[in-house]
Amino acid sequence: MGRRASRRRRAHRERDDRGAARRGPAGRGTAAGRHAGVGTPALAAIFTTALVVRLVHVWQLGDSPFADLLLGDSAEYDRWARELAAGDWLGSEVFYQAPLYPYLLGLVYAVLGSEVTVVRGFQALLGSASAVLLATAGGRFFSPRVGLAAGAALALYAPAIFVDATLQKSVVDVFLLTGLLWLLSRTLDGAPPARRWIGIGALLGALCLTRENALILVAALGAWLWLERHERRDWLRQAALVGAGVALVLAPVALRNGVVGGEWHLTTSQFGPNFYIGNNADADGAYRPLRYGRGDAAFERDDATALAEAALGRDLTPGAVSRYWVGRALDDIAAAPGRWLGLLARKTALTFNAVEVVDTESQYAHAEHSIPLAATGWLTHFGLLVPLAAVGIAATWPARRRLLSLYLMLGLYAASVIAFYVFARYRYPLAPLLVLFAAAGGDHLVRVARRTATLARAPLVAAVVLVCAAGANWPLLSKDHMRAASYNNLATAYRERGDLPRAIALYETALTLDAAYAQAHSNLGSALAASGEPERAIEHYRQAIATDPGTGDLRFNYGNALLAANLYGEAAEQFRFAVEAWPEDAEAYNNLGIALASAGGMAEAAEAFREAVRLDPAGPRAHRNLGIALEELGDTAGAQRHYAEAQRLEAPAAPGP
Repeated sequence: MGRRASRRRRAHRERDDRGAARRGPAGRGTAAGRHAGVGTPALAAIFTTALVVRLVHVWQLGDSPFADLLLGDSAEYDRWARELAAGDWLGSEVFYQAPLYPYLLGLVYAVLGSEVTVVRGFQALLGSASAVLLATAGGRFFSPRVGLAAGAALALYAPAIFVDATLQKSVVDVFLLTGLLWLLSRTLDGAPPARRWIGIGALLGALCLTRENALILVAALGAWLWLERHERRDWLRQAALVGAGVALVLAPVALRNGVVGGEWHLTTSQFGPNFYIGNNADADGAYRPLRYGRGDAAFERDDATALAEAALGRDLTPGAVSRYWVGRALDDIAAAPGRWLGLLARKTALTFNAVEVVDTESQYAHAEHSIPLAATGWLTHFGLLVPLAAVGIAATWPARRRLLSLYLMLGLYAASVIAFYVFARYRYPLAPLLVLFAAAGGDHLVRVARRTATLARAPLVAAVVLVCAAGANWPLLSKDHMRAASYNNLATAYRERGDLPRAIALYETALTLDAAYAQAHSNLGSALAASGEPERAIEHYRQAIATDPGTGDLRFNYGNALLAANLYGEAAEQFRFAVEAWPEDAEAYNNLGIALASAGGMAEAAEAFREAVRLDPAGPRAHRNLGIALEELGDTAGAQRHYAEAQRLEAPAAPGP
């Protein structure tokens, strides 16, 4: 009897300890009373504010150069969504990009039409709902006042206003993440039903289909459930239910990849190229395409595959392509581990820096055409969120058991960004988590100022917060360069439309913002060459090479401009640089041959044409050029063979039966 009574007393004491740990940071009131949540009128006000701000932004964006031009990933999502809306819901390859957003976009196109403004309006609704979900979650995790502040902060958060109006998956990322936080907050008090755990897993699985590195949050929730377990069977049951929810969403995608593409990828096959981009010997922490000037999503799969196949000399499956790039990255890491550790430190700094690292379009360029972005961008950024979140983490540390899931999600998701490379939209899912802690930190500072609360170990906390503030606001990147990148990409879109005058004007705008921007100089050179101004084109290519001398694409374009200006010797020199950078590129060898032949070096030209034919036997131009060179060299029989092959390749295909 004595032992059983002792065990009962211990169990009762443990239950009391858990209840104490679940009280709020200030320890006031019961858990149920303190975490009752944000009231409906306040939630309605948050939603309305968020929606009005976003709709004003969408309206003003309609009069900007960014109104209906879709750049980069946005253009690729639009193309994919149109195919889906037309009925091609299965596709023909393993997914390379996360599929949930384009499928959702395809559904919107099928129901509401493909007008960009309509899509932006729909996304404004999603973004506004995210602010409400975050407010509700904050009210339960922390207090109604913190929840209200968090929801209002996300409603007016400049990067959120920006991404909610772009055809990018970030708006869905945060909608799913805030929904996940809302469901997690509903497990804090009482015994959640099985369907809630399954719902948590399903939302997490859906998030993995928009942001593949969110798979790491499966580990975060698994660790949370293990550390919070009361009995082993409780942990197993809850983990199994969450796992079932994840599988419910991801298993059909894996099955589809296996059936359609022949490989069982859980989400996509782009892990290897992305890992290499973020960790190779030349990486700087941000995105750099595998081939210069080809950062568009339309090129990513093809370039990753072509370069891997050329290196290995055989056709590769998507999984083999991914493994090739992982191996390349690991070789670079092993060759210089100290450099790689320094790169990780830089990526960590970029992940928490105030500046939003541009992808294709920049918040800072859009702010020139939007009062909501201009009015909120100066204050709502990581430079303020990070130090305030540090205060919040310190202030809420006594309630760490209640907030453990938030700590784990914040830490592990940040690690998943640092493991690859940093884009504004890649780190964007960190924002709701930081906003929650920042709201808690701001609330605590207000109460300290009113002398209704204190901050334990205040000198240490102040030192940490100062370090966070300095690091987050350190000038690692230029906002002007972010704007320049946006105008460079916009100019390229106009050039592809055939509007060369506007493209040239926008490239020049980019260069007024960043005069050393090599890609903008190169692109302007291409536009000027296409508009019949080779002398001006050559000047900009020279400026580009002065900034970035080792880039094959740039040298290739410069060589073409020199050819057009009849500067054959200089053109040959540039094409030699290009073929060194691209030993697998038939067109670079063909143009090298043209430059050499024009300069009188026919024997060398013939060798360049032979290499072009070897690399691309189906290319008629190289065969014809080799025929000309052989004829000049006196090899009439060889010339006739290549003329005949060029004629055969150029002949139209015979009509079918």
